[in-house]
Amino acid sequence: MKHVGTMIGSAIAGMFVMSVWGAFATEYGIGGGWFAGFIIIGTMWMLNHYIGVINNDGAFVDMACGIGVAGFMRDVFANGVEVGIESIPTLAFVILGGILGGIAAVAIEKYQAAEKAKAEKAEA
Repeated sequence: MKHVGTMIGSAIAGMFVMSVWGAFATEYGIGGGWFAGFIIIGTMWMLNHYIGVINNDGAFVDMACGIGVAGFMRDVFANGVEVGIESIPTLAFVILGGILGGIAAVAIEKYQAAEKAKAEKAEA
């Protein structure tokens, strides 16, 4: 059941972001975009993480992945499979960026751990 909750929570977040956020930003400009982001992401975070609709065992991209899939599939359903095929290069770069970001994060964490160990050794 935890996987069903994850799919439902992610889908709800994706539907709200893809349908409401753009409308607020179009109607009220950048302030509307910020307001929609605060309200949508805040509410969905509370529902998904605090109440526990989604299963989050250490992943921090759970809602972002669901929102991305919802946006991708919305355009595929509305405009046809060709739109999805045309977006493959963009998706490849997004995946590459995620991989490089993960590698950079690990390198920074290792560096910080080494600096902390060096500082603790100097104090002792």
